Amino acid sequence: MPSFDIVNKIDIEAFKNALKAVDKEVSARYDFKGSDSKILLKDNIYYIIAESDLKLKQIKEILSNHLVRQKVNTKSISFDKEERASGNKIKQNLIIHDGINKENAQDIVKKIKNQKLKVQSTIQGEQIRVSGKKRDDLQNTIAYLKTLDFPVPLSFINFRD
Repeated sequence: MPSFDIVNKIDIEAFKNALKAVDKEVSARYDFKGSDSKILLKDNIYYIIAESDLKLKQIKEILSNHLVRQKVNTKSISFDKEERASGNKIKQNLIIHDGINKENAQDIVKKIKNQKLKVQSTIQGEQIRVSGKKRDDLQNTIAYLKTLDFPVPLSFINFRD
């Protein structure tokens, strides 16, 4: 029976390359001279440290530009709330969305069922398996899902006949 998987995978290497490019640009920019603003990694958590709200906003813009250049979907990254850090600085955590959480998976399955396509979709951990009798039904499902806007980027892998 033909099937495919719906996943949300972030290219970690491209993400790390974008972070390196951000650090390089921040260290070279004139408006950041003498500033201690940067993106750090501690205990597998990425966070931004900035001296002011303006510099925090600028780093976020630079990060989104470099993510787009590296072909990393910006929906894969979100920001936690701002916190005050030592030395009168602002800290904000980066949240990396890898995989489809339960609520989004249920929403995707529900939208597939509402379309009344002749396919079955099951949630398997952080991915969704869609199977059907005809390849055309699966291709119609992929085309339909590409027209929708979800809070996470979707990738379609393991297409099997």
